[in-house]
Amino acid sequence: MTELHRTDDRLLLAVNGFARRTGWLHTPALLYATYGLVLVGVLLAVALWTRRGRSDRELAAAGWAPVAAVVALALNQGIGAAVGEARPYATHPGLLVLATRTTDASFPSDHAVVAGACAAGLWLVSRRLGVVAAVLAVLMAGARVYVAAHYPWDVAAGLLVGAGVALLGWWVLRRPLTALTRWLRTRPVVRSVFPVPVPARP
Repeated sequence: MTELHRTDDRLLLAVNGFARRTGWLHTPALLYATYGLVLVGVLLAVALWTRRGRSDRELAAAGWAPVAAVVALALNQGIGAAVGEARPYATHPGLLVLATRTTDASFPSDHAVVAGACAAGLWLVSRRLGVVAAVLAVLMAGARVYVAAHYPWDVAAGLLVGAGVALLGWWVLRRPLTALTRWLRTRPVVRSVFPVPVPARP
């Protein structure tokens, strides 16, 4: 475990050294580290909208993706409280810090957890959307380390926790979620937005 912390510190300092040499990247990196999840949210909306006339299973998967992100984030609050890891700038006072300083737990990263859950959830819906979301998730993880909000291990663990919740949750809940989607589509208001697919003519 000590060696893991040492490696984590070395990676953090390497990224921070890179940040010191790339002043031109500070603003875009900080903007993305703070607001980049909005882009992932757009992908979730696209997935839900493009699956509105598809099968119950596909629509259920599209609906599960944002729910998985919320579930993963809630779970992460407990993990963070249990581990209680301090932010990197609290233990490395010489860091270049671009992020807004907070006192909440550093491990795992909330941003990475949400991004990881959304990427895995979108992968279940569409491989293309999943790949785009995965790229955005990795960029988010890198940006959070770049602005010195997290250690590399914080964001790596966050991506794994988020993706794990999304994939395991779907494996466990896919049948009841599909059944719930089928039932909801019988409700007039829902049916008007998410119509039942019309069977193809023979």
